[in-house]
Amino acid sequence: MTTTTTDGFLIVDKAPGMTSHDVVAIARRALNTRKVGHAGTLDPMATGVLVLGFGSGTRLLQYITDGDKSYRATVVLGASTVSDDVEGKVLKTASAETLASVTNEMITSTLDKMRGTIHQRPSSVSAVKIDGERAHARVRAGEEFELPTREVTISQLDIVEIRRNQSSIEVDIEVTCSAGTFIRAIARDCGDALSVGGHLNALSRTRVASFTLSQGCSVDALKNGDFTPLTIVEVARSIFPIRNVGEDEALELTFGRSLSANSTEEITGAVAHGTLLALLRNIDGVARPIAVFAAKN
Repeated sequence: MTTTTTDGFLIVDKAPGMTSHDVVAIARRALNTRKVGHAGTLDPMATGVLVLGFGSGTRLLQYITDGDKSYRATVVLGASTVSDDVEGKVLKTASAETLASVTNEMITSTLDKMRGTIHQRPSSVSAVKIDGERAHARVRAGEEFELPTREVTISQLDIVEIRRNQSSIEVDIEVTCSAGTFIRAIARDCGDALSVGGHLNALSRTRVASFTLSQGCSVDALKNGDFTPLTIVEVARSIFPIRNVGEDEALELTFGRSLSANSTEEITGAVAHGTLLALLRNIDGVARPIAVFAAKN
């Protein structure tokens, strides 16, 4: 059911073949506002959780983007592609004999080595910027380059199933990782390590921070106005410790003034009467507002 809420969040189950910006454009029309953003891009081929913030909700998106994420994916061993996924031009393929020499134990051992904090090279066909330009745009212009590695943490990398056919080996995996991790790079690096090439054939994001597919609406439901947004305070409660403040403290926050120190060093949401008033952080012995949502006019 649609609402007249001007600030909040939507969890959308992105359909394949769409960019994240396409979904934002649909949400702008559905919500009748231009102020809509998302917490982390999904590739056009990918499906799954896309967190949208609108109105003042956009100010919390950075904290959601920084959270860890979970995925289901299918790695295809036997061919490498320019984009490290099924949509890119094939660069090399492995022979049936070479593939047959790759055992399940070898695949498991290779993926096990990617678990933990590692240095990962992003795909060249990605949204990473180089000198102010997206890497994928430079690839389309004919440039050949490798992006520098970055430190990421992969806390879960489990094999669900391994399937074999004459020209490839398909490996279904489940991954939980830090922000900035490329699942396509896992496929590429697994194929490279096994000397057979690898790319991603399917990808679904199942969780972003505390938000899951069970909370999501479909793109069709979004188009039809069949959705119920999450409020800012609901989302704040899911990602921050909460400090309930009284009337005097609430008034101070509307002027952007500091309060006595929080009991935690984490960013804390200040809430009064079910409304998020501000985000607080301990600085120089006081809880200083770093974002105020109910300012005094």
